[in-house]
Amino acid sequence: MNKNITIIKVGGNIIDDDAKLDAFLSSFANLKGQKILVHGGGKLATQLAADLSIPQQMVDGRRITDADTLKIVTMVYAGLINKQIVARLNAQNCNSIGICGADANSIRAHKRKHPSIDFGFVGDVEAVDADALLNFLDNDLTVVMAPITQDEKGQLLNTNADTIAQEIAKAMAKKATTTLVYSFEKKGVLRDVQDENSVIREMNHSLYASLKSAQAIFAGMIPKLDNAFEAIDAGVSKVIIGDATALEELLEGKSGTAIS
Repeated sequence: MNKNITIIKVGGNIIDDDAKLDAFLSSFANLKGQKILVHGGGKLATQLAADLSIPQQMVDGRRITDADTLKIVTMVYAGLINKQIVARLNAQNCNSIGICGADANSIRAHKRKHPSIDFGFVGDVEAVDADALLNFLDNDLTVVMAPITQDEKGQLLNTNADTIAQEIAKAMAKKATTTLVYSFEKKGVLRDVQDENSVIREMNHSLYASLKSAQAIFAGMIPKLDNAFEAIDAGVSKVIIGDATALEELLEGKSGTAIS
């Protein structure tokens, strides 16, 4: 494979902080080569729901998405936040197009099935159309992906952005040498969540298993690491977790946690 693609997921805490988001987007805009940015929604959807007196329910950090909440997350994620990011990238001469999984039929999902919890209109990814995304990239467009997908019946679904980034990376790995970056407010996977400098520089399956069994991994990091290892196992060349405001250092291997 002589084509290289970088997929970067930016965390919600960065989106909530204008200064950090600007620093991240400046670094992202300067990255060479074909790239896809996957984003979540930060706190804005929760804030808008409160403003509209629409109650929100979270289970294990995941949002229960009823019909009214689906309208909110679609407006916020695929609308305001997506287009704000696109506008800021275009202002830095990074020619971008903002889409969600429903656009170009790029990500197909199904409504989540759970034995005891009704998550509402939450989607789990079935397939990514890598060719549809490559069509944008090959026309010199950077793709900015919002975490809204669709099923085969035309129903929109709210889908976890970390999972979307992993699924895009897995699909692209069949077409190109692919790097996946999970960027957020931390410097990487930490041995001690209270110590920002306790970064684990390299994480493999056996270390991860031992840290999990010892409950030495912050619970909120486990889904991200599960996604990272699934991507590696599916042929993604490199997965890195670390500070969104030090993007170049992450990609150069000078910071963050590398998954192997």
